[in-house]
Amino acid sequence: MLFANNATIASGYNNNTLKTALLAAMIVLITLSCLGAAQADVTGEALVIDGDTLQVATERIRLHGIDAPETNQVCSSGAVRWPCGRMAADGLLAAIKSQPVRCVGNKRDRYGRLLAVCHAGPVDLNAAVVRDGWALAYRRYAKDYVPQEIEARAESRAMWRGSFDAPWNWRKGERTAAVRD
Repeated sequence: MLFANNATIASGYNNNTLKTALLAAMIVLITLSCLGAAQADVTGEALVIDGDTLQVATERIRLHGIDAPETNQVCSSGAVRWPCGRMAADGLLAAIKSQPVRCVGNKRDRYGRLLAVCHAGPVDLNAAVVRDGWALAYRRYAKDYVPQEIEARAESRAMWRGSFDAPWNWRKGERTAAVRD
């Protein structure tokens, strides 16, 4: 039974109470949907964490669409083993060239890092690291940098000059140096 103007509803609540509860629920839903979005435009001096991760100010950023070897990962060229994970980080640092970095993203990964495309001046750092052979296109999440990977492989740049485990396999403990050779 409903009655007009603040009258009691059969369940014992009045219209104002229901309106307030509905408004509160809408505010909570809007807030939660905004928290899920991670729209960010971050600019500043970048600290290279590894071959696909930067820190700009207080924001930890994972370069979108690419996957670089882990810091402790090694690659090989015949019998020679070399620290390609550390060298990938150095490759990202070289691409930055001491310039301010601007990163734009709208999602976060499971570790809370902003997934972003970053530029140092006109240079797309995500593309540069893959094109230079220090990272792979992370096809599981995006195909944006496949052309750069194809170019790096054809030119035997960096990691492509020998054998290496795809970073996603290396993290899972699958260490067979199956890529290349």
